[in-house]
Amino acid sequence: MAEHTLDIIEKLIETCRDGQLGYRDAAEHAQNADLKEFFSRQSLERAKFSGELESIARQLGEADPDRSPSMANKLHRAWFDLKQKFGGGDESILESVESGEDNAKNHYQEALRADLPLDIHSIVETQAHSVLAAHDRVRALRDAYKRAA
Repeated sequence: MAEHTLDIIEKLIETCRDGQLGYRDAAEHAQNADLKEFFSRQSLERAKFSGELESIARQLGEADPDRSPSMANKLHRAWFDLKQKFGGGDESILESVESGEDNAKNHYQEALRADLPLDIHSIVETQAHSVLAAHDRVRALRDAYKRAA
């Protein structure tokens, strides 16, 4: 049970690290000041979530949780950077962020379906609500940018 729980937590740590880096990258490239600020806040929140999850991983026996981004994140960020070089604007950034948020949402939904201890489930559920809200906000912003174009 503890090993299964640890696997789930490690996947969420990776998801949060990917989100932290993705949002930071988006903040660096965004033109709109409000988007920059939103992306920066989300990056900090994902760092906080990762820290909470790393604490759980240590309680479950993981001495040094992996803090590196996933290979998928590295590829996603390379694609993101390439799109920006060819004139992708804030709408393009929002599309890329939404793709990352789809992934995060799915990972959290999988975790919530798992048989986690109640205290860990509660933390994951709280984080999942925030991830879903960010996902929905990014989608709404992306739709607004598409309508304005």
